[in-house]
Amino acid sequence: MLLSRTELESLAEKYNNRHVSIYLPTHKAGDDVLENRVRFRNLLDRAEEQLVEGGMRPPVAKEFLGPARPLVNDELFWQRQSAGLAVFLAEGLARKYQLPLEFEELVIVGDRFHIKPLLQVLSNNGRFYVLALSQHETRLLQGTRHRIGEIDLDDREQVPVTILEILKWEDPEMQLQLHTGAAPVLYHGAAAIFHGHGMASQDDPKEKILRYFQRLDAGLRDILADDNAPLVPVADDFVLARYREASTYPYVTEEGIHLVPQRISPDALHERAWTIVEPLFAQAEDQARDVYGHLQGNESDRASNDLIEIVRAALFERVEGLFVALDDQQWGTVDWDTGEVTLFEEQQSGARDLLSVAATHTLLNGGWLFTVERAHVPDGGFAAAVFRY
Repeated sequence: MLLSRTELESLAEKYNNRHVSIYLPTHKAGDDVLENRVRFRNLLDRAEEQLVEGGMRPPVAKEFLGPARPLVNDELFWQRQSAGLAVFLAEGLARKYQLPLEFEELVIVGDRFHIKPLLQVLSNNGRFYVLALSQHETRLLQGTRHRIGEIDLDDREQVPVTILEILKWEDPEMQLQLHTGAAPVLYHGAAAIFHGHGMASQDDPKEKILRYFQRLDAGLRDILADDNAPLVPVADDFVLARYREASTYPYVTEEGIHLVPQRISPDALHERAWTIVEPLFAQAEDQARDVYGHLQGNESDRASNDLIEIVRAALFERVEGLFVALDDQQWGTVDWDTGEVTLFEEQQSGARDLLSVAATHTLLNGGWLFTVERAHVPDGGFAAAVFRY
């Protein structure tokens, strides 16, 4: 499942009294795939122990974790991992996310989900997409600063992953070729379909490719509906030009990677794409810092690094944007009815990471977010916010 702001909103809800959050670093190949399954089973056992220690009867705890147990023996699932797996379980809810993030192994049982490790995927400097367009298939990958992972499109019928999925219904001769196993040979981008291969060559190849990309764009638009992360297209020059004609996603980068994707590994794709998006992230972060600095010096009531003030403002939709320390925690409690915030010196029963609370509500209310190391938070605090009013 692709993590989006809509998904974040669902995870931020309260579902009865027990919420289980599981994070696992995962490997994608070799003997490590089996190790993933073993470690995940152990994490489920730890979660069951914590549920029982919290007062839940053992049979009820086992049933509570039931939706996640089948994953342990799902070989195909473990062969299709990214860098990290996050699983969330509550009464009436079960979610799993395979993400290009290296999580620390973690199990937390609490009165709400622990979602702070996910925030860097949704921050304004945290993620980007790579759209690899080739003669054989279309692949969508999600990247972060350090990792990239492929998004499974197999179960998304609205996304045609090859141009043949469109053309086989438009061209009777191509249907026959596909049925008999004699499909056109594609030797230089999707355009090769149209040069000297039956009836398809009688039509304008640009128009056929454009129709395919329009269908592809419609499917991707559903997937990325509430997203604003940059998307880097990868294709040969002919295909790339046709895709730009069809695309309506507003965050496609002006610079693309002009290569046939099969000739470049995912790690190399990540390296090339990062050189394109990193300056965009840096520019946006610099602009946000300038805004914070200007308000702090000229309209101090619209900028603050006081965490309690920031949390209260985030709950009441006042935070326009936020810098938050990803590598630290500040524990406390929040009265969701009154907005009263209490800060603790250390973690206690019932406490939540207030940095996560502030960041989550900033995102859910349409604000911008930069997750940074604490040393890079403006004014040297744990968080720094710009207020709407």
